[in-house]
This record gives sequence, C-alpha cells and structure tokens, in this order.
Amino acid sequence: MALLHRPGRPAPTGRPRRLARTTAALAATLALLPPLVAAGGASAQELPAADVDVHVNTQAALGRLSDTARGVNAAVWDSHMNDPEVATLMKTADVGAMRYPGGSYADIYHWETHTAPGGYVAPGTGFDAFMGTVRATGAQPILIANYGSGTPEEAAGWVRYANVTKNYGAKYWEIGNEIYGNGHYGSGWEHDDHADKSPREYARQVRAYAAAMKAVDPTVKIGAVLTAPGNWPDGITGEGDPGDWNHTVLSQVTDVIDFVTVHWYAGGSDTSADTAMSRLTRLPGELREVRAQIDRYAGADSPRIGIALTEVNTNTGGAQLTARPNGLFAADAFMTALENGVFNVDWWNTHNGPGAITTVDGETDYGDMGMLASGACTGDVCQPAPNTPFHPYYGMKMTGELGTAGDTMVAAASSAQDLSAHAVHRRDGRLSVLLINKNPDAARTVDLAYAGFSPSAAAPEVSRYARGDSDITDVTDGGASASRVTVPPYGMLTVTLTPKPGTGSGASAAGTPGTPRLEAVTDTTARLSWAGTTGAARYLVQERDGAHTYLVGETTGTSVTLRNLPPGSTHTVNVLASDAAGRLAAPSDPLTFTTGTPADAACTVDYHRDTSWGNGFVATVSVRNLSDTPITGWTVDWDWPTAGQSVSSGWNATFHQSGRHVRVTAPENAGPLAPDGASTASFGFVGANDGPNPDPTVFRLNGTVCAGG
Repeated sequence: MALLHRPGRPAPTGRPRRLARTTAALAATLALLPPLVAAGGASAQELPAADVDVHVNTQAALGRLSDTARGVNAAVWDSHMNDPEVATLMKTADVGAMRYPGGSYADIYHWETHTAPGGYVAPGTGFDAFMGTVRATGAQPILIANYGSGTPEEAAGWVRYANVTKNYGAKYWEIGNEIYGNGHYGSGWEHDDHADKSPREYARQVRAYAAAMKAVDPTVKIGAVLTAPGNWPDGITGEGDPGDWNHTVLSQVTDVIDFVTVHWYAGGSDTSADTAMSRLTRLPGELREVRAQIDRYAGADSPRIGIALTEVNTNTGGAQLTARPNGLFAADAFMTALENGVFNVDWWNTHNGPGAITTVDGETDYGDMGMLASGACTGDVCQPAPNTPFHPYYGMKMTGELGTAGDTMVAAASSAQDLSAHAVHRRDGRLSVLLINKNPDAARTVDLAYAGFSPSAAAPEVSRYARGDSDITDVTDGGASASRVTVPPYGMLTVTLTPKPGTGSGASAAGTPGTPRLEAVTDTTARLSWAGTTGAARYLVQERDGAHTYLVGETTGTSVTLRNLPPGSTHTVNVLASDAAGRLAAPSDPLTFTTGTPADAACTVDYHRDTSWGNGFVATVSVRNLSDTPITGWTVDWDWPTAGQSVSSGWNATFHQSGRHVRVTAPENAGPLAPDGASTASFGFVGANDGPNPDPTVFRLNGTVCAGG
C-alpha cells in the first residue's frame, strides 16, 4: 500500500500516495442528455424557457492567454512521469508549462546527482528525461531551484547545464517551494537547512540566487515564493520580523525578481469539489491582493512582475478529486485565475496516487490529486491503466477549446451562481464562450447576449463534456444557436461563434492600443497614458463593472485625466481605438488602480492591524480632528474591500456592520475631539476574514473623507 504524502511534501520512502482502481462504468439508469436547442430553431418540441442569462462583452478585455497559461506539475517520485502517453495527452490539451521536480521535493532534490535524500526518486525521472517530455509536449519547463538544502551556486550550475550546455532555453525558475512552511511560523513541512528560517533570510537568499543564476544566463526569469492572501500564514508576523511573509519578502526583492508564485487549494472543512467550486469566488480577491502587494513595493515597475499559480486543486486530501465535479472545478479554476492576472496555472499533479475510495455521481472516486491514473491500488480497488485521464484532465482540456496563446479573455457574467461563464475573443475574430453547469440535477437553459460582438447567422460550433461523454465531444449539430443553449447537469459546453461580416474589431482600420499606465493619481483624479496605434482617429477609455462597460474618457491623444472619481475607489479600465469611420478595434489589456485620500482633509484616520492569524485579526483605529472646531458625538465609517471581512467584537466604541459597511459610534462618555489634531480618539476590534484581508481604502469622520494617518 502506498504511503500517504501531502502535495508538495516528500514521501518518506517508497512510492508516494494516491492511486486507485478501474473507473466504474456509468450506471445504466443514467438519463439521456438533454438536447441543445436554439430559439427559433427547427426542434419540433417547445423550447424551454431560459433560466440563466449570460452577458459577454468583447470590449472589456481581461488580458491575453500566455503560451504558459495551462500547466501541470511533474514529480521525480512518479515512475510514469515521462511515459510517451503523457506528452501526447498534454499536447492535445494545449499544456504549455510543466513544473519540476515536484513541490516540496524541490527543496531536497539535487539535479546533478538526481537524488533527494529522505525521499524516493523513481527511475527514468532525471532532468534530461523530463525535458524530453517537455519538448514532446511543446511546453516550457518551470523549474524549482533547491532552496531548502541547496545553494545559489548549485542553482547557477543547473542554469548553466540547462541553457548553456544543453540549450534547453529554460526561462522560469522558482527559488524553493513552500518555504513559509519551514517551521518559522510553528508548522513545518518544507525542508530548510538554513539556521535562520525567517522571511528576511529567504529574501536575502533570493537576491543571492538571482545574482548567481542571472550571471550565467541574464534572460532567465526568477520567481519568489509568496503565500496566498487569506491562507495560512498570511498576516502572521514571526518573532523579530518587520511584517508577515509577503510584505517582508516583497519589501526586499522586487528589483531582482520577475514573477511571484502562490499556491491555492480551495480547502475548507468540507473537502468536496462541490464546496471548492463555490469557494472559487474567493480567488479573484486573493489574486488582486497579491497584485496590490506587488504594487506597494515595486511601484511603477510592478507590471513587469508576473504572478504564477504553480499549484492548484480542490484540497490536499479527501474525496471528489478524480470525480466529475473536480473536472468542473479544474475548468473554472484555470479560467478564473487567468482572468485575474496570472500568466500560468499548474494543476497538482500529473500523477499522484490513491487516497480514500468513494462513489461520486455514480462513479468511483480514487481520492487521487492527479490528472492521469497511475494504475495503483488501494486494497482490492485498483485504478484504470496508467495515464487514463481523470475528469480534471478534461476540465483543463476544455479550456483549450476556449482559447489558445495570444487570444484575449473578455468579460462574461452569469445570472446564476451554479453556472459559470468564461469567454475568449480569438485572434481570427471568433468568440468562444465556456459555460459550466455545476448543478448535478438540472440542465440550465442559457440566453446569451453580447456587447461589442455581432454573431453571424451560421450555427455555432459546440463542444461538450458531460455525463456519457468519454472525451470532449463535438455536438455542433445539436441545435444550439448564438442566442440560446442548454447545458446538461454537471456538464460543460464551449460555444464558438463567427462574427457577422463587416463587424467586430477586425473591421476597424485601427489597431489595439498599449496597456494603459497610471502616471499620477490623487483622491479624485487619475492621469493615464498608453502607447498609440496605427489607424486611430481617437481613443476611448472605458471602465468595467462586471461584464458591462461605460465611457469615462475620450481623446485624440494618448493620455487622459479622469476626474470626479470617489476617494479610495478602485477602477478597472481598458483603452479602445476608433478609426475614422467610428469602428472600434480590440481593447487594450486592463489597468486597475485605486484613488487616494485628500492630502488637505479635515481629519486623519490611522488603521493598524496589530496581529493576524490567517482568518482573524486585531486592529486599532485612531482618529484626529484637524478642523478648527471641536467635534462631539463622532462616527467613523468605512467599507470592507471584500465580502469576507467583518467586525466580531470591539471596545471603546459601538460597532454596527451592514453588508460590507461598518459604522463606529463614539461611546456615551466620550469627550469632544479637539480641533487642530490636539486630541485622539482610539478604538479597537477583533475582526474575521474569510479570504484576503486588505485594509479599507477610505474612512469618513461624521461623513467627511479623512486622510490616512
């Protein structure tokens, strides 16, 4: 029986965990899939009423798919890592990145001797063999330099062998795996031989690794390890540290790194994939907070530093890992992350090993975090033959049906919580929409509406993965239309439409403008600039609200100042070029910015997090009145940036929260706030956060916007 191990952590010896038995056949009693029907189509039966509305806006770009967008992890303890079938399957799924040598094994693995003291290394999994699979797949490697038991010189030697001796062109290099798990915060799974296990020492070593590795090949990209906001140990300040892991590391390395890495497992007390799908709503906020942290320390250089989500899955154990709902989660997670600013998402794992054996949706679930079967057994229950795909593989593969490198992700919004929508505007002008029905019991009939795109009269191309499908299946002749489709229960559809001739961005004589840059920002204004494009008669600046956009600026030049913005407000904008005939080209990539608070405000508020522990914190707030008259009976108001933040209990004031809004009222015996900042009112509270915990952006004293303290 295989030994159990956590993803990213070494197995003691022998083969690592999670492999199981042959896939159970679908029950004969499964109902037939509901047909795809189109409004006004030729179906003889009456069309069902739509119960979901999906709005797609091609004028709201979310960024372009990179050539490394879809990735998988590979581990040196996996004897099937380099089977020829792996490269074939991953190439078919448009996998562009493969991460090696396997999570926490990276911090015990020595590339030159192909050894991992304390862990098992399978035959045939050396670096050159791995690169053979990478090249056969048409992917790029993401390599993890050994931080825990290695040195900058060892890492530089690997760069020399990979890129000088062998000419592999390995671009992306992480410095260690989950180094924050080295015991510095009390819990330790990551091997780390450094006497000083603090984030300060990690940052110092990152600088040393970067210098040594770039001295060999200046073109390599160096990645530093961060913890996902809202996940342990985010917010915890270790003894003697100036701040938590992310803030300490970023404050010292932004000038030498090229990307950061985070890992995200949906987790929760319920480890089912169904619960994980609902927890995906946390991920955009967590990724926004990562970007905000980079912005804080890198400033204008921030756009140069990318974000990679190098491990993702529903959970690190339990059930529903190979079952259908985890396939839906995989598709939803890949696209959610990519739409929110990451250039790479890597599934944990290619093969992993069996865990708890359960039955989910009428099929055997092997408790295996791999995309492909390993063929191993738990007791008398064995997995299918090695490299048989599990449902998460098809979830990832379905995102390849949606778009490939260079295509533009655009905004899509669904009116139903159990139906996710993602959209990609392809370089050839077509539009693809992925619909994921997370309801196991009911089909969802979807009305599709578009902004910035006019579909032709041609029937759309439709790909489906649902009950009864052994692979992604072409159902173009199923009666779908551009305006209405029906998505089977626990199923996915990708609908690809061609534009009406003479319409869309391809009909414009203008090109795509450059990504806007924030030149200056105040409490109420923001000055933006961008690289111009040929054929542009004027430029439109549009702000996005969900999948809807509205015009906020217009100019014939390549800069604009947006005015009358609310203090402390966050905005996401794209720039579109219009040709002389008024036809709009494709939008630029987005820019997100936040306005400040007035420098000459009549009050100041200092918000300070005293301590944090991942899902809770203690904060102290101090208020001063800078006006020339005293204030009696004060109130302080703010809005939480995310829905998961709240006040649990407080002191020295009365607290009331409604939704995200918090109002704090002075205690009955409070004296007046003296003018000219002569006195300070302070109060504190215990807060909770389910997900990221960014500070509020604006505070008001008796309705007046205050400056930061």
